[in-house]
Amino acid sequence: MIGRTVLRIVGPLVPSVVIVVAAWWVALEAFGISPLVGKRPPQVWEYLTSSAAHREAVFGALGITIRDAAIGFASGMIAAMVVAVAFVLFRTVEQTFMPVAMLLRSVPLVVMTPLITLIFGRDLLGVAVIGGIVVFFPALVNIAFGLRSASPQATDLIMAYGGTRLTVLRKVAVPTAMPSVFASARISVPASIIGALIAEWLATGRGIGAEILRAIGGFRYDEVWADIVVVTAVSILAYAVVGVVESLVLARFSDRS
Repeated sequence: MIGRTVLRIVGPLVPSVVIVVAAWWVALEAFGISPLVGKRPPQVWEYLTSSAAHREAVFGALGITIRDAAIGFASGMIAAMVVAVAFVLFRTVEQTFMPVAMLLRSVPLVVMTPLITLIFGRDLLGVAVIGGIVVFFPALVNIAFGLRSASPQATDLIMAYGGTRLTVLRKVAVPTAMPSVFASARISVPASIIGALIAEWLATGRGIGAEILRAIGGFRYDEVWADIVVVTAVSILAYAVVGVVESLVLARFSDRS
């Protein structure tokens, strides 16, 4: 079952990756971008395979970015789930805080980042806040919608047998919301990487985000393109992993029901 699930999720991604690589190559040729600036796929491959120092520079920075993205992803998703549960259980909480959340969502993260670094610092706490903000708001809306999609008949049945709102949440709302939770996770994986890159550009000075800026300043365009390619590949891989986990978990839930 796991093998079939992996093939079903990853299979469609393979031709998509091929199309993107071909479009990258064709676009550079069509617009006449100099190979000194616009690196083609073979040049990026040669850069990554020709020297251990090149791989160490790229993948060392990538490890930091993956860590930063994972922190932002986890903090944002956990906060979104907790707040969504509070919204569903306490309507007044939603009426009070949802307008504030939407107002904060409208402020560009680039504008907020200097203030965040002043308050939370430039270490992992600041990274968690910056990455968590990127993940939090879309996940909150999706998860809250999923929790409210519980069957009214199932809810009434549990309440008729003396169940509480917490029982309804645990027995009906949470299983019903699982597709929304995983949809939020799939959206949030690439978003968390973007949040990590923003944090590295504007706050920490470490990771792929910072390395791209330094490489551009040093006219090391091979490294720039290699950084972009590997972080994009990681984003696609993480998206596929979440898709596989989603299929397995939802299949288990449907078996139990």
